[in-house]
Amino acid sequence: MQSIDWTKVNRVLVVKLRSIGDTVLSTPSLIALKRFLPDAEIDILLEEWVAPVLDGFEGVNVITIGKGSIARLKAAWQIRDRDYDVVFNQHGGTTSTFLTRAAGARHRIGYASYQYNFLYSDLHPSPAEFWGTNKVHSAEQQLALLGFVGIPVEDRPKSRLFVTEAARAAVDSKLNDSAFRIPHSAFALIHPTTAFFTKQWPVKNFARTAEFLAEKGLSVIAIASKAESQILNNLTAESKVKITTFDDLTLPEITALAERAKLFVGNDSGMAHIAGAVNTPTVVIFGSSNRDHWHPWTDAPNEIVYEKFDCQPCPGYECKQFGDARCILNIKPESVFAAIDRVLKLPPSR
Repeated sequence: MQSIDWTKVNRVLVVKLRSIGDTVLSTPSLIALKRFLPDAEIDILLEEWVAPVLDGFEGVNVITIGKGSIARLKAAWQIRDRDYDVVFNQHGGTTSTFLTRAAGARHRIGYASYQYNFLYSDLHPSPAEFWGTNKVHSAEQQLALLGFVGIPVEDRPKSRLFVTEAARAAVDSKLNDSAFRIPHSAFALIHPTTAFFTKQWPVKNFARTAEFLAEKGLSVIAIASKAESQILNNLTAESKVKITTFDDLTLPEITALAERAKLFVGNDSGMAHIAGAVNTPTVVIFGSSNRDHWHPWTDAPNEIVYEKFDCQPCPGYECKQFGDARCILNIKPESVFAAIDRVLKLPPSR
């Protein structure tokens, strides 16, 4: 392991090949890097489909990688040509390790637990050792890798996203459409879907939540992807109040919509992290996930709602204990309502 002369560092690459939530939670590290190296070029390597999450994030250059072997080779040549001084691998998988080595930087920084760790020049112990605790958030895990090499991170910057003018205009147009007419900041945003059934709160409970929010004087907007549009259809059919739904928003438009919302309510997902990163108050419903690792990383008012089970957390692909994911199914709407009341009574952070 070699010490880094930061006065001679001109280009830094952060490798982060993961999902929406992971990308949002990389922003604290980007913030820490930019303030420590204000004159250096900071790049982040993201998967092509998720890269728009960082649209508008000033001072950081986004490099994308597509799917397949040819796309990976192309990305490897691209980052090789950038002549980086330092590369941080914030992912640790096989592909990200290959790309970290391919970058050719003198300092290739990762955790000792990574596969093929002999390809790194600088290896570091568990982030728990850096923070002095066994409960480490995803953002802290990434920040610790910077902290181990002398970058100040002790203040634990929070997630931050920015809204582009194009995305804001697109959302304004949708909200001003005669079919919707939703006033500024007078709506709650619901995200009723997620990747795994062990994290999926029942649609009927989201319908009851929409009715509760309507009683509070809030309009309700629900979002999902095109592939999840049936869940939105089920939600509107189940609810006794009007719910405006969108299944065609881009990631920057979702960010703009979340910024406009008075409240976000949803399952543990990337959408929850987007809402927190634009300082929208959030209520997030947890099932199988690790709450210590994935709770909202924000200064905005927020609460997580969950039921304790000894089998939590788990990978979430299946429920080996019960078969029917009681960790998420046992959460009562009333618990979510109470959390909404508490969050809405807190002073806004913006």
